[in-house]
Amino acid sequence: MYFYYIRHADPIYNPDSITPHGEKQAELLSERLVEAKIDELYSSSSTRAILTAKPTADKLGLSTTVFDWAREDKAAEDFGVDDDGKWTWCFFCRDLMDKFNKSEVVALNGKWYEHEYFKDYSFKRGVERINRETDAFFEKLGYVHDREKRQYKAVKPNDKRIAFFAHGGFGMAFLSSILDIPYNIFCLHFEHMSTSCETVISFDAKDGVAVPRVIEYSGYPHLYKGGLKPYHYIGI
Repeated sequence: MYFYYIRHADPIYNPDSITPHGEKQAELLSERLVEAKIDELYSSSSTRAILTAKPTADKLGLSTTVFDWAREDKAAEDFGVDDDGKWTWCFFCRDLMDKFNKSEVVALNGKWYEHEYFKDYSFKRGVERINRETDAFFEKLGYVHDREKRQYKAVKPNDKRIAFFAHGGFGMAFLSSILDIPYNIFCLHFEHMSTSCETVISFDAKDGVAVPRVIEYSGYPHLYKGGLKPYHYIGI
């Protein structure tokens, strides 16, 4: 199985939608996903994610299954923080980033959120919720997560290509959950914020076991193909 995780196209947050630039991104992305022969489509229930999936769904004649648990606002409740009077994601807060990397926090591995540094935050609730939902989702796809061994039991191994459209902030927790990389470490070293970017993870199984491997992270070749630029270039 190949799993494609896609951040929504260039957004309008209020009202929830995508910009004309985002529509171009979604169209270019759909060409890439059609070429990849996607079999199933899933999305956050946010309009901006659904609209990003729509050109792919239309071209392939597929319906899109939507999930409330993948919404950005739900992730924001657990991983958003006050930073000097302003709301931000915890992975953009300098003080928390320093704490995430402290040896005593890293030593707690998957239970990093239990350190006293984080007693006033909702990180534990957020990690446990996303782990629970993520494991249930992948079990339905045929892969049972063994978190002790950091691998998946391939109970129904398959060659499907699955695309999931959601968000940047949610994606940081979701991808860290899939890959068994503690969130505090993952968000220090990875970013998934370019609009319409895709991450591709292989679930090749051997002897009934699959260890997910990233074969593309936060990629956007579809943008270059269409003459567009990713967010970190000036003048999008």
